[in-house]
Amino acid sequence: MGATIHSYDDARRIARRRLPWMVFDYIDGAAGNGVAEARNLAALRDVELQPRVLRNVARRDIGVQVFEHAGQAPFGISPMGMCNLSGPGADVMLARIAAKHQVPVGVSTVASTSLETMIEEAQGHAWFQLYFSGDGSGTAKLVERAKAAGYKTLIMTLDVPEVGRRPRELRRGFKMPFKIGPMQFIDFALHPRWSLSSLMAGAPDLANFQTPEFTFDRTESRAAADWDFLKRLRDSWDGHLVAKGVTDVVDALRLKAQGVDAIQVSTHGGRQLDSAPPPILALKRIRDAIGPQYPLFYDTGMRSGEDVVKAYQMGADFVFFGRAMQFAIAAGGRDGLAQYWDLLADEVSLTLAQMGLTTLPINRDVT
Repeated sequence: MGATIHSYDDARRIARRRLPWMVFDYIDGAAGNGVAEARNLAALRDVELQPRVLRNVARRDIGVQVFEHAGQAPFGISPMGMCNLSGPGADVMLARIAAKHQVPVGVSTVASTSLETMIEEAQGHAWFQLYFSGDGSGTAKLVERAKAAGYKTLIMTLDVPEVGRRPRELRRGFKMPFKIGPMQFIDFALHPRWSLSSLMAGAPDLANFQTPEFTFDRTESRAAADWDFLKRLRDSWDGHLVAKGVTDVVDALRLKAQGVDAIQVSTHGGRQLDSAPPPILALKRIRDAIGPQYPLFYDTGMRSGEDVVKAYQMGADFVFFGRAMQFAIAAGGRDGLAQYWDLLADEVSLTLAQMGLTTLPINRDVT
């Protein structure tokens, strides 16, 4: 594999060297000037974890049950578009490691591997992520397709009524599917390792839209989604329904009342609204308002095992990593992903030991 990954920063640094500029900026970029991303990272950094002493923490279990998954790790994988850009077969790597640890992997509407293949490779440990698009007719078709494939959980991403402006993507000319012009050609030529491996594996594409009946336009407005749409979706979907991209307490309470099974607090990795509040703080507000029993998930800004424990302390029942997993794959392929996964699990266990704890979720009433 080459370089050893000891942290998120290691994975990102190696990935930055190996990936074409266009691909790196797509994965790493955020909305606007990156203010929302920076504010959330600062807020997450400033969450304190209290060490405790003289507690027997010799036996620690970091596994967490989430819906039907008896997870052997307290974190899963967020849905991410076009993961195979980070390395050939990246989607399948993510599915297989999710299966190994019995945790959910989110399968994006714009995945570079079909939703049918992903749930098979994940041995059932896959959740399908859905975007409302246009008039919703294509969305309904995807819901039926997910049902037929055996998905038990649907993630409805709500924080993308319009795709946020991400200047780093725009400067590089990033589009889905790929459009290769002179700038991209030079970019790829200067990164031959990635280019040759991607060429041999076949250029990443929108795998769920290979037939005329399923079409997708990344720039198409999703602004027509409303509460009536949510009701229709809830009525048509018998499995678990997760609302992703929520930071407002009023929205969270109404989603619960409308029969949503869980809420994923998130700002899409800071990729949508540059002035959005830090979701790690919104997580605490929503937990306080919604009560201790309702399932709350969290993503955005996750970098380390300590971040995992911080999110649980702020009210999460389960957490998800996003771009960090792609950087691990870009840095070292399957071995890099496994290495990063193991270091996260080790950091979670070590953090619990320092806090005098042996399991997650954290009982915040313990003194």
